[in-house]
Amino acid sequence: MFSAIARIFRTPDLRRKIGFTLGIIALYRLGSFIPTPFVDFGNVQKCLAQNQGTTGLYELVNLFSGGALLQLSIFALGIMPYITASIITQLLRVVIPHFDTLHKEGQAGQSKLTQYTRYLTIFLGVLQSTTLITVARSGALFGTNSGAECSSLITDDTWYAVLLMVLTMTAGTGLIMWMGELITERGIGNGMSLLIFTSIAATFPSSLWAIAESHGFETFLLVLAIGCVVVIAVVFVEQSQRRVPVQYAKRMVGRRTYGGNSTYIPIKVNMAGVIPIIFASSLLYLPALIAQFNQPAAGEQPAAWVTWITTYLTNGDHPLYMAIYFLLIIGFTYFYVAITFNPEEVADNMKKYGGFIPGIRAGRPTAEYLDYVLTRVTLPGSLYLGLIALIPLVALATVGANQNFPFGGASILIIVGVGLETVKQIDSQLQQRHYEGLLR
Repeated sequence: MFSAIARIFRTPDLRRKIGFTLGIIALYRLGSFIPTPFVDFGNVQKCLAQNQGTTGLYELVNLFSGGALLQLSIFALGIMPYITASIITQLLRVVIPHFDTLHKEGQAGQSKLTQYTRYLTIFLGVLQSTTLITVARSGALFGTNSGAECSSLITDDTWYAVLLMVLTMTAGTGLIMWMGELITERGIGNGMSLLIFTSIAATFPSSLWAIAESHGFETFLLVLAIGCVVVIAVVFVEQSQRRVPVQYAKRMVGRRTYGGNSTYIPIKVNMAGVIPIIFASSLLYLPALIAQFNQPAAGEQPAAWVTWITTYLTNGDHPLYMAIYFLLIIGFTYFYVAITFNPEEVADNMKKYGGFIPGIRAGRPTAEYLDYVLTRVTLPGSLYLGLIALIPLVALATVGANQNFPFGGASILIIVGVGLETVKQIDSQLQQRHYEGLLR
């Protein structure tokens, strides 16, 4: 292992790529601590210290921004607008035929879709930065029960100051997007994924230290042990796949023979990745967001529906919240897999190139068989996602951790997934140059 790592740094091209990637990551983390103009940095730090154990509406976005959101920094929105824009662009393929046509056009169509994603990212950056500044001005960014400091985070709320803040945060989103594309082009690994990886990994030490301070060193060691078991289980499931065998018939083109080889279609147990957890979390935040903007005036009683939402759908440690969250993840897993994997399209492509599944006729029977396999493989995948997503909520109820508990939910899935993919890319680069990779 150590000799393989030494080979990485002895290879000039690979060393240059890794150094470039680490440099961009360092700049990204630096920008997470530079405050936006007209933000009272002292009050923000006081509010963060007072509300370390609380859960808010922006917890998921704050996790993906590496804590920059609640600090109101120039990178406050993080990579979340780009993630949302990518998901929307992918879902529009089902609704708008033009997007599906572009997806099938190859490199030219993908470039056009990437351009649409960039424009949508900037639009979402403007929308989300405006919403964030509005919530910060109202004093509700850290919850309604925060101190007086949390109501005066903005030093100047004139229209030109707010406009400058919106432009700064939106420009920060565009800069992050550019950094991610630079890493993909000139560095190692997928740039956007690595920036998310960095943001989540940056919150690990503070989350674990908070558990050690509040519950003692024994609980800290227990959490680490459980975390190691969870990581091993996630790696095992993420690498698991159902391989559907495919045989290609021999065909003559001129004097050459093509086909005749055997391959397989890999159907992963977790084909949806982390997307269902993001969907379910976003949907569960909507009732709490609506209830927050319908709080009564001082001295008045809140409406019954506001009280119900505040009681059952705001705190992650409530059993009803956990049950709804779990069921939403299962439903969104099936929904997203149905959108991203089209059995009929795969069957048509196989038929076009002379491929068939042994024992299954080409065409519609192949599509039905793939749909049969996909439906049954997705069931354990959806249950696995639901259980992993419940780990931070169980930790919240047992050891008092916040929903950014590092060993569970979206954080552990992204950390493991991006880590595995990056290691595989480094391994392939080493094999190209030394005939011996990083992995054994």
